[in-house]
Amino acid sequence: MKERKNRGYIVKRLAILVSGSGSNMQSIADSTNRGILKGLAAIVLVISNNPNAYALRRAENENIKAVCIERKDFEDEKSFNGAILEELQNTKVDIVCLAGYMRMIGQEIMDVYRGRMLNIHPALLPKFGGKGMYGYHVHEAVVKAGEKKSGVTVHFVEEEYDTGKIVIQREVEVFKSDTPQDVAKKVLAVEHRIYPEAIKKVVENEL
Repeated sequence: MKERKNRGYIVKRLAILVSGSGSNMQSIADSTNRGILKGLAAIVLVISNNPNAYALRRAENENIKAVCIERKDFEDEKSFNGAILEELQNTKVDIVCLAGYMRMIGQEIMDVYRGRMLNIHPALLPKFGGKGMYGYHVHEAVVKAGEKKSGVTVHFVEEEYDTGKIVIQREVEVFKSDTPQDVAKKVLAVEHRIYPEAIKKVVENEL
């Protein structure tokens, strides 16, 4: 893919790291095709550690390069992360977006992409963040704690889980009658809207 310039910006090359269905990846792809990221960014690579991830099929449907890199195929974490980094660099990726990626990012990748790697978290960080706090576990904890609001956070990735600088947050209301499933549905709808917004802020250096 050749770099294109639009409104003074060079189109940024995005990679998505994902382990599951890839609904956030799809929302980003849609946004690059006909939404707020059109002319600003394009997904050039999708990497999954799960060969059964539906995200890989979504990527193929969008004519995006899709690669599965599984931990079991490597002797240690360093070589596993090295393979991911090699793929990112060979594809000339500018910004890495984690979208339901269920592995900790290795130091090898952090050293190269610090300040250019984003994650989306289904809560209002710093609340309900950290190791073990992902997906449905977060929504269960929110309901159990009797929270009146939850939401979504997009943040830069650092070595510790969910500790990087916040790019954008958006709240959703939580009612007493809400189940974790109810909260999950509200939060996911917001995720699909704000991840492209966060990427736009990073691309346009609005932080």
